[in-house]
Amino acid sequence: MNLQELPASEAAGIDHWTRVKKRLRAELGEDVFSSWFARVDLEDHSDGTVRLSVPTRFLKQWIQSHYRERLVGLWKHECEDVHRIELTVRGAVRARPAAVAAARALPSSPRSAQPVKVVDNTFAGGNGGTTGAGSSASATAREGTDSLEGAALDPKYTFGSFVEGESNALALAAARQVATAASVTFNPLYIHASVGLGKTHLMQAVASAARASGKRVLYLTAEHFMYRFVAALKAQSALAFKDTLRTIDLLLIDDMQFLHGKQVQQEFCHTLNALIDGARQVVVAADRPPADLETLDDRMRSRLAGGLVVAISEPDFGLRRAILTGRIETVRRAHPSFSIPEGVLDYVARHVGNSGRDLEGALNRLIAHNQLTNHPVTQEMAEATLRDLVRNTEPRRVKIEEIQRIVSKHYNVSKADLLSARRTRTIVRPRQIAMYLAKMMTPRSLPEIGRRFGNRDHTTVLHAVRKIEDLARSDAALAQELDLLKRMLDA
Repeated sequence: MNLQELPASEAAGIDHWTRVKKRLRAELGEDVFSSWFARVDLEDHSDGTVRLSVPTRFLKQWIQSHYRERLVGLWKHECEDVHRIELTVRGAVRARPAAVAAARALPSSPRSAQPVKVVDNTFAGGNGGTTGAGSSASATAREGTDSLEGAALDPKYTFGSFVEGESNALALAAARQVATAASVTFNPLYIHASVGLGKTHLMQAVASAARASGKRVLYLTAEHFMYRFVAALKAQSALAFKDTLRTIDLLLIDDMQFLHGKQVQQEFCHTLNALIDGARQVVVAADRPPADLETLDDRMRSRLAGGLVVAISEPDFGLRRAILTGRIETVRRAHPSFSIPEGVLDYVARHVGNSGRDLEGALNRLIAHNQLTNHPVTQEMAEATLRDLVRNTEPRRVKIEEIQRIVSKHYNVSKADLLSARRTRTIVRPRQIAMYLAKMMTPRSLPEIGRRFGNRDHTTVLHAVRKIEDLARSDAALAQELDLLKRMLDA
């Protein structure tokens, strides 16, 4: 079908959509456009609303979050009455097959001469589409691969835009090695960090760099992996799903802490083992070490811990300052006149948050305040604007109950044992250490500490404190244990 055979309104809508896609391709580049918009179809354009359809719920959510406003802007440029974009997930039956077929037949790019991917059991080609038994097998194969394209990559997340510091240097070096090495190196590579410290940035940088080198890469969040596996089970195509997973060169799973469900975990574990045993690279990211992923079974935790486990810690002042400097340089490309005094940047780096995401949020506030009010960014303005983001600089108060809990867990004794009158060595030493930490890390008096440890006399507490102090001077192992416990309590 061609445009002449369609009603005038539909033909005009398709013409507008073709030009919108051409602009998107020019702005985003071919790779990004193909990742996000190659499978977006125009369904309808009427009453100021453009209705587009996508094949998956994930793609719908991503485009809504990242490109909705840009789509509205581009459509307004083509048709002034457009004020709304609606995205829907396609079902097995298409509402307007004629319009879609005609839109696909338009030569929008040099790639249109190639066979396009299977969508909703319709096989379309650059010349208008072909069907038949011969094309069915290849189309089905493409469908299996296409269904595992994975989560879309943010083009901003590259190694070039990642700011290196002491807290993330090892993770960055390991990620670069995995992305560029000709053979498998650290397998699996497991990166863990708190929210906003750069895990996802590194994961997507690895995926982009590896894909650019010609590797078959699959990047998924744990939630996306679960969704796709459950969908495959419902469609009775789980075997094809698993077989396709095991043909890739590099598998990246982000937010591993959200992988739930016994059957899903078993399948992921089988896939992990198959890829590692087959010399295929696996990279996993989570917000905690493998041993702390309590929702995973012991076998999977052991497998994850068997590779290279790397932590990204909170950035120091120098790294926070470098993150802000890099962000300012990016902003100035769009707004050359924008400036922030060095003292304000130091204030933000020193007092706002503990992650790159916190810093970017603070900087966005200052930029918005400057752009919307035309007032310069000053120290006073920054302090007023960021008042609720400034972190508490007072040291955290440690409670005696926390000390008892941490010490009990570390030495594998119960809290009741610490408070009891038992005098065995396995109980006495942890009890003395807990009393010592209570004296060093809390403002409580010796009598009060004694009361918290089974109503003991203050002289017992003093004896314990002095005993541990003396032992720590001559016993390096004990001194290290005390440092470890203090760090755990300060965390």
